[in-house]
Amino acid sequence: MYRIRLKSMKLWRYDQRRNYVWELFGAPGYSFKTLDSSFGPLLHLHIFFFNMKSPINSRGDALLIFQTIFVVAPSFILYGYNLSGLGGLVNLSTWASTFSEIDTVFTTGATKTHDTTIQGVVVACFTLGAIVGSFSCTFFGDTFGRKKLMFSGALFTLIGTILQATSFSLAQLIVGRVILGNGVGQLSATVPVWQSECSKPGSRGKHVIMDGVFMAVGYFLESWINLGFYFTSSTTEWRAPIAISAFFSLVILASVFSFPESPRWLVRMNRIDEARSALSRYKGEDEQSDAVAAELSAIEAACEDFQTQKASLGKMFTMGEEKLAYRFGLCMLLQFFQQMCGSNLVSVYSTIIYQENLGLSSITARTLSGGMLTFKLLSCSVAFWSIDRLGRRACFMISGAGMGSCMVALAVATSFKDNYGASIAAAFFLFLFCFFTPIGFLGANFLYCTEVAPLRLRSSMSSISTANHWIWNFVVNMVTPIAIRTIGWKYYLVYACIGAIIPVVVFFYFPETKGRTLE
Repeated sequence: MYRIRLKSMKLWRYDQRRNYVWELFGAPGYSFKTLDSSFGPLLHLHIFFFNMKSPINSRGDALLIFQTIFVVAPSFILYGYNLSGLGGLVNLSTWASTFSEIDTVFTTGATKTHDTTIQGVVVACFTLGAIVGSFSCTFFGDTFGRKKLMFSGALFTLIGTILQATSFSLAQLIVGRVILGNGVGQLSATVPVWQSECSKPGSRGKHVIMDGVFMAVGYFLESWINLGFYFTSSTTEWRAPIAISAFFSLVILASVFSFPESPRWLVRMNRIDEARSALSRYKGEDEQSDAVAAELSAIEAACEDFQTQKASLGKMFTMGEEKLAYRFGLCMLLQFFQQMCGSNLVSVYSTIIYQENLGLSSITARTLSGGMLTFKLLSCSVAFWSIDRLGRRACFMISGAGMGSCMVALAVATSFKDNYGASIAAAFFLFLFCFFTPIGFLGANFLYCTEVAPLRLRSSMSSISTANHWIWNFVVNMVTPIAIRTIGWKYYLVYACIGAIIPVVVFFYFPETKGRTLE
């Protein structure tokens, strides 16, 4: 049940029965209302946004909501939006006219094959930048802290976006994509670590899994915005979709320093008083409370090894009592699976798949692609429900088995050329693939990597495994345009095989991390 006093919200907290209790202090004479708990979530959002305050003064759940809205959401919308951004633009006539070196619209034969290869390199330059950006966090993540790296990443994305949107030469486009990728790489390596270090163990899964939800939002926005500008006749049809993503960079730049730093990073830097203050704000407790004192003591105990000896990268390749090499291997393998299960293939190249493999018109292909990515966004609700109920292992196994099965079906369906029934089946299995992907491999992979890494090596393990994620992303971006136009349906069998082994590997080698503290 909810207690409401009508005026302005000052504080909210959980009561002992885990029901929301809202305390709103108003003028004398205002009365309380009691509402059935079924209206709680709607009431929560209405009061929260109506009485919205600055993140500077917020605490507890409110602070985590602000964190999600102003930093996490724009960071991973940038990820999804820009990862798939050029996939729907490279077949535009105005694009081909501006960048004749990668023209696959007005060319044929050997020239088209050559331009397709160069086009793959240009698209993949974003990924090369992301590899550099995420790997750089290995060296700078523990030196400058989480907030400064996120600010740096957002600044790079803004510069890269401006360069791309104003490009009149291929060289400028490439430079813009590398800089943009560098920023997205920094954000993708840093934001999940910051989230996990600020979240409560019981809700950490739902909190970090939102990364995947916002990636899907990015895919969704990109597909429909591209379709909307498709009907213009000038270079605006590709410049405007690229430029729009600058808004999300500006949101991060304007808000990131309003939030407390990671308490765990502050303890590592021996800034205990600041860590206590940050921890109390994230937990919504008084600085002197037992809960804050207990968690701070646990963090300090976990940092003892770091205080006595330097945490070198070489330690990640040793076993010993902590099995660091084993943990690092899990992170690397999981990020490999995330890319090589076909997720990036479907999200980025869905328009090309519909056109090249299924022979659909440009408008039909773009509309289907937009509908598919919208369905992917809606399917993220399954992951949000299951991650802290079924656990990480179950989500990975269900997702891998489902994606592998869909890839087998897609290979069979696309092997029949000019067959209307097979085309419908292929479209269906692409949609079904987008249902299974978010369950385990659209956010949960970043979550798991931060959970298995020890505190002193968390930033390094996360950044290197994220760099590995981007390396395989580069491979997919380079190979896919050529493979689709040459070997066709056989290409999907590669992803089917990898999807099939995911449940087996996870079952035997991946421990469960649900509900455990990071220490």
